[in-house]
Amino acid sequence: MSLLPQAVRNLARQRQRRVAGQVKQVARQGEHGVINATKSILRRLRRPVRAISRRKALLEKQWGYFRTEWQIERELETIIARGRPLVVGPWISEVGFEALYWIPFLHWVQTAFRLDPDRLIAVSRGGVGGWYQGVASRYIEIWDLMDPVEFARRNAERGVTKQYERSPLDEDIVAAVARSLGTDEFDVLHPGLMYRLFTLYWSGHRAMGFMDAHTRFTRIDAPPLIDPALLPRDYIAVKFYAARSLPDTPEMRAQLRTLVHRLSERMPVVLLDTGLVLDDDHADYAFAGSGRIVSARPWLTPQTNLGVQTQIVAGARAFVGTCGSIAWLAPRLGVDTSALYVDPKWLHAHLAVAMRAYHKLGAGRFAAADLRAIDVLTPADASSPVRGLD
Repeated sequence: MSLLPQAVRNLARQRQRRVAGQVKQVARQGEHGVINATKSILRRLRRPVRAISRRKALLEKQWGYFRTEWQIERELETIIARGRPLVVGPWISEVGFEALYWIPFLHWVQTAFRLDPDRLIAVSRGGVGGWYQGVASRYIEIWDLMDPVEFARRNAERGVTKQYERSPLDEDIVAAVARSLGTDEFDVLHPGLMYRLFTLYWSGHRAMGFMDAHTRFTRIDAPPLIDPALLPRDYIAVKFYAARSLPDTPEMRAQLRTLVHRLSERMPVVLLDTGLVLDDDHADYAFAGSGRIVSARPWLTPQTNLGVQTQIVAGARAFVGTCGSIAWLAPRLGVDTSALYVDPKWLHAHLAVAMRAYHKLGAGRFAAADLRAIDVLTPADASSPVRGLD
């Protein structure tokens, strides 16, 4: 009979252990539940914190861009406030950037600070004094101060085409300008200011309105540098040069040669193939001439080559060429322009500026086209893809 109470006690202890285990399990589950609930709350709290942190970083970056813009404008104000003559330049960079950005930027500076053109002295190369009409009443030709071959060598030694800062070549040209003027009592408005400012747009940190606010596009006239009788009565001006957007390959040369000859079947062609590589890294394509294809080479010297090209383009029925360089200038001369490329990767920002500016200017029409989309074997009597001939 004594075994029964012992069995009852054992059963009671088993149930106690089972209940205790269940209690511990419930406690553990409760602890995990509390932890998980806490984690969920923390995650929800962290989301807006992270969003605020990201927004703060973005605002700090945007604020940095504004500071850059304001700093450059303060530099301009400081230079201009001195009241001394202003040398604008020297421009030793790419032709296209001078036409599309530098000169419109100077027009904005002149308007914003109410500058008298008699105070400004433009310094550039290739006889482009006419490009600065309305901005600077005086123009100094770099290649009257320095041998063009020496200039090309030293410019290549800079290792860059852009002018973000003053180089030893810039300094030597400024010193030569001082000797030419007979005084060094002037300030320099260097292209580096423009490059630093417009990098905010080229890098995608500013929209098109930023460019509208800092440029002024105007029509220009081309002063005569050669006898107009040398040119055909009606003609198309053509300038193709090798660039990243239009690379020099045998296939490209063949396609361009065919295009030039097709154009000459419609109207005489004047080729702006200078044979000079003096101021940037672009070499002209050269095509054999015929009775209806004329090369401008005999009329060009280093000191006047860009000025003469400007005169030729201004007198043309249309301009056709590589997208860049003179193509950025031709619409401001009132000439319909077809700018061609095969790789637009390097052109997107510039095309947007050009198409917007020239549409608003209402001078020459501007059209850019992928050369691969143009069938150069179209019969000569078909509708022309070239602006000015349709």
